[in-house]
Amino acid sequence: MRLSQALLAVIAASAASAFQTHVSRPHTMAGSSTTSLNAFHLKEGETRNMFEGPRPLVKERDACGVGFIANTNSGDEFGTHKVLAQGLHALDCMEHRGACGGDGISGDGAGIMTQIPWKLFKDYRSDNCPQPGVGMVFLPQEESRRNEVKEAIEKVCEANELEFLGWREVPVDPSTLGPQAEAVVPSMWQMFVKAPALLEDNEETRDGFERTLYLVRRRIAVELKAAGLLVKDDGSEEVYFASFSSQTIVYKGMVQGCVLPQFYKDLQNEDFTTKFVIYHRRFSTNTNPKWPLAQPMRVVGHNGEINTLIGNVNWVKAREKSKTLPAEELGDLVSKENTDNIVMMCNTQDVPNLLEPLVDLNRSDSANLDAVFELMTKSRHRAPCALMSLVPAAYENEPALSDNPEIIDFYKFHGGLLEAWDGPALLVFSDGKSIGASLDRNGLRPARYSITKDGTVYMMSETGVVDLDEADIVSKGRLGPGMMINVDLATGEFKDNIAIKSEIASRHPYGEWIAKNRKDVTKMSFAEERIYDDATTTFAQGSFGWGLEDIGMQIQDMAGFARETTYSMGDDAPIAVLSERPHTPYNYFKQRFAQVTNPPIDPLREGVVMSVAMTLGKKESIYKVSEKGARLIHLESPVLNSNEMERIASFSSEENGGFQQGTISTRYALEDGPEGIKKAIEAICDKAAEDVRNGVEVLILSDKAADQSELDGSTYIPPLVAVGAVHHRLITEGLRMDTGIVVETGSAWS
Repeated sequence: MRLSQALLAVIAASAASAFQTHVSRPHTMAGSSTTSLNAFHLKEGETRNMFEGPRPLVKERDACGVGFIANTNSGDEFGTHKVLAQGLHALDCMEHRGACGGDGISGDGAGIMTQIPWKLFKDYRSDNCPQPGVGMVFLPQEESRRNEVKEAIEKVCEANELEFLGWREVPVDPSTLGPQAEAVVPSMWQMFVKAPALLEDNEETRDGFERTLYLVRRRIAVELKAAGLLVKDDGSEEVYFASFSSQTIVYKGMVQGCVLPQFYKDLQNEDFTTKFVIYHRRFSTNTNPKWPLAQPMRVVGHNGEINTLIGNVNWVKAREKSKTLPAEELGDLVSKENTDNIVMMCNTQDVPNLLEPLVDLNRSDSANLDAVFELMTKSRHRAPCALMSLVPAAYENEPALSDNPEIIDFYKFHGGLLEAWDGPALLVFSDGKSIGASLDRNGLRPARYSITKDGTVYMMSETGVVDLDEADIVSKGRLGPGMMINVDLATGEFKDNIAIKSEIASRHPYGEWIAKNRKDVTKMSFAEERIYDDATTTFAQGSFGWGLEDIGMQIQDMAGFARETTYSMGDDAPIAVLSERPHTPYNYFKQRFAQVTNPPIDPLREGVVMSVAMTLGKKESIYKVSEKGARLIHLESPVLNSNEMERIASFSSEENGGFQQGTISTRYALEDGPEGIKKAIEAICDKAAEDVRNGVEVLILSDKAADQSELDGSTYIPPLVAVGAVHHRLITEGLRMDTGIVVETGSAWS
């Protein structure tokens, strides 16, 4: 016993020592020595103050640090340097929430987003161009290649009527970087462009200018890629726009928080003034640290992960493919009306020769979320509205919303059109007009805020990162699951969760639209009539892959006791791909789990934050709100019985919605042999595309056989294969968002 205790003590001490990291903080002055500090301040006489045990167990180290500071009352129209200084101090205090590289100096990432510091950039402003577009660009270190990139960028700007005002080399101090960061550090430059003559440079047309900057940035990526200047030989990004806007700018890098103002000398300049700052210290969990992946992104600072990323990206691609605009319209990135049409219809993913693809699984989850969020803010969605749509709260049965039905109606409307980007996630955001923060429905990331007498709003992952006198605080609180706060950067007005959501939700009569256009299918009892007699039923069960164990254990428990069968944790069955026995296609697939935090996935036991409700029908553009978006069939559950199928069929009549429906059989003759399945798949895909072009909004794929003779003479395409084939054919044809797919099958497995 003593030996075991002694051994455990040695292991714990060794582990604690192994996890004792050091944060090198290079001094500002060149040539000065570096000081190595413990991660926690030591008291006099102490050599260590870690709790005994492995660091991940005794100290929280598994989340990014993020927050914002906003004050619209102090200083002039350009704000104050104090806001920036406080933000940098808060960033430094978030060091324990980030991570560093193996060299102990390079960071996973740190950065800030601010209002553009116009005092600092006074040489690039004029009476006829008071607010030019400013690009923060990471360029190649090699001078000749950098000059080629600059020339290509200038050509794209000039081709789109953006008068080029000049380049500014960002003053930096590379000596502050760690070896890993310095080996891949880009050359930092800023570019300035004047708004096209078609767009007057004032607040009324600022949105048009912002859209042009946004689209031109994506156009630049296409031209650089065509010229072989966008990526290095190893495929890594060589040119990256951290920001390109007339309202906001981002300074970020592969550094620790304390190093950011030492590396970027602009941040030490008193002329760098701003009304707000978003700060972010990164802990990279799903991707390797890179300069472009540091945060904030262009509109979002994200603490957490997106566990639904692959599905979200695939659905965005499906939407992009289905929204078609004439090529000549896509070529005009200047006209206010035209840029409005492009971002509203968003036909960009399938024309890579014109604009950079919106999403890409080679990017991080935060970068993809930021890309979609940014597009939505360019399509007349205010930033809080875009985030409410993308990362919705758990609004069903929420007592806090009982007095605000308009908020519930907002979520119902947008939930029918857009799949949630599911966290856990704390998101801090700004589009230059407002700044805010929001938690996803799970609320698994800390977020607190304080408001002081001078009107400053401080939001942070944890309190204490900015020293505040309690006597100066007039209000403070924390964000709960699905909650949001917002600050109007023009008026300084602070809006809490209900205030900002009610304001956004009241912009359109969502409740009226839903009541008028949406059809609901609630859970109904099963029909008592049988489809087959006993002998035919047994034959059908065998042909659809049901075994005695499935029926005797799973079905018997579910039918007899209304419960799921309980299994042991272990599963010693060989995986399907190595098994000598035949398996249904389902057995070749496994559920993917999150790398950090698994979200709720059980709608019964976790019904407060989890729902399996879904919609059928034609999905309108998520970037343009209209009454047509409410015309959908809402299903309480994706698992349907025959009575519920009949209810869906009743919506085909003009007086009951006019949802045109079509059924395609997935059965094919046994006499066609093994090659028959290929022909059958091709046939159902062709028929599906034809039906959807003809207006079918509910497409039913059915392997139902009429009787024993049909069961004897035919077999079926496995529903997993049939749905996958039809789904991807419709995406290819640009038709996927025009219909909902229902599978009627005897092989419904989980």
